[in-house]
Amino acid sequence: MDASLLKTVFGTSAAWHGACTVLLDADTTVQTTGHDSIVSGGTKSYAPRVASGRVVADSVAYHAGHHVLLVVRASYVKQQTGEDLFVQTLLVADGNRVVGLEFDGLKSLERLSVPVPPLPDRPHYTAGTLVG
Repeated sequence: MDASLLKTVFGTSAAWHGACTVLLDADTTVQTTGHDSIVSGGTKSYAPRVASGRVVADSVAYHAGHHVLLVVRASYVKQQTGEDLFVQTLLVADGNRVVGLEFDGLKSLERLSVPVPPLPDRPHYTAGTLVG
């Protein structure tokens, strides 16, 4: 992704921003398409795994000096003792390998100086109108 676009979205200082999904042109994560389970006879059945370039991030920062995107993922891992351990993972992604960013909501459009698109008009039906 172009460095100037990343600077526009995240700024020039390495400040942390909220959650988003980073799309990379590499298979960086493995996601399951279902649940692992134990079937009859105690045989363990594993759900299919899919390699993907989609990295779900809890926090993201752009370091302009090195043209890298710093991606932090946080999760809880249950220990054998039953205790939950809080784990944070840092991914340093080359800015040239970033092909897209996915945000929840439209707040990021402000940073790009793009207005929010208008909501579509909802059809108004009068009572007794047949629809479909």
